[in-house]
Amino acid sequence: MKAWEVREPTGLDGLVLNDNRPQAEAGHGQILIRMRAASMNYRDQGVIKGAYGYTKFPVIPMCDGAGEVVAVGPGVTGFKAGDRAMSTFFQTWIGGRIPAEASKNSLGGQLDGVLAEYVALPQHGAIRIPDYLSFEEAATLPCAALTAWNALVETGRIRAGETVAILGTGGVACFAVMVAKMHGAHVLLTSSSDEKLARGKALGADETINYKSTPDWDKEVLKRTGGAGVDHVIEVGGANTLEKSMSAARTGGSIYIIGSVAGQGSINPRIINRKELHLHGVHVGSLEMFAAMNRAFALKQVRPPVDKVFAFADARQAYAYQAASGHFGKIVIRVD
Repeated sequence: MKAWEVREPTGLDGLVLNDNRPQAEAGHGQILIRMRAASMNYRDQGVIKGAYGYTKFPVIPMCDGAGEVVAVGPGVTGFKAGDRAMSTFFQTWIGGRIPAEASKNSLGGQLDGVLAEYVALPQHGAIRIPDYLSFEEAATLPCAALTAWNALVETGRIRAGETVAILGTGGVACFAVMVAKMHGAHVLLTSSSDEKLARGKALGADETINYKSTPDWDKEVLKRTGGAGVDHVIEVGGANTLEKSMSAARTGGSIYIIGSVAGQGSINPRIINRKELHLHGVHVGSLEMFAAMNRAFALKQVRPPVDKVFAFADARQAYAYQAASGHFGKIVIRVD
């Protein structure tokens, strides 16, 4: 079968198409999926650069994929051939608290991912695709959408009338806008691009702030909330933006630590104590969370924001497009 492999952590030079990789097969308790689409996450840039110490090379990259089941192994009861299925980020986190070994069982890291024609997964490492979604749309859900859902719903218990500040317009941010609006919250979205902010408003954001023209965006958030601050902050920047997120949060508010796209830095922890803030690390989510999210999305007919779709042969171009940071929402690679 054909599969893309990260053979060494040298960036795009280490990403190679293997035209003759051994065919994946469904073993005991596994399903074999003919992949039809895979979507990108910021994590994928780190994998090709060797940013994560747990990655084993060579590895098939990417964790988010969707396709149809073409075979089931012995002991499989949850799927049959012909079912449409998408991968789960963690292959062993079914429910409850995140297992200590979860990161060792994430696709596209220590385990081979989904940027291949065929992928064999344990039946609890996949979930059915809601009928209303295309393969390209479904492929965007396993990581970014579930992360946003876990933060605001599973962890944050968001309620109607609450306020949410969301940093950026990547996949997690866009899904966070939609999840927050599903629950009747008021959304303030930040970006350095007025064009992206306009698209964010079309997605459902109530207010927007350009952090390039308004560097003290936290003060603007406070101003727009009458000095109170927001109930929830989706924090994808990291240490370099965390202090502003803490400033923008209300007393007793919650901040969900999801990424570090703005780089590393230092923070003053005194504000956490003074405002009694709640900082939550959010690492995607479990299979049970995924199922709950899919039911809610199907009820509301949520359409994932797909920015651009690339052909399988153009995977390198997709990586370069993502690295340029000009996209809004999700980038998808069609496995054709």
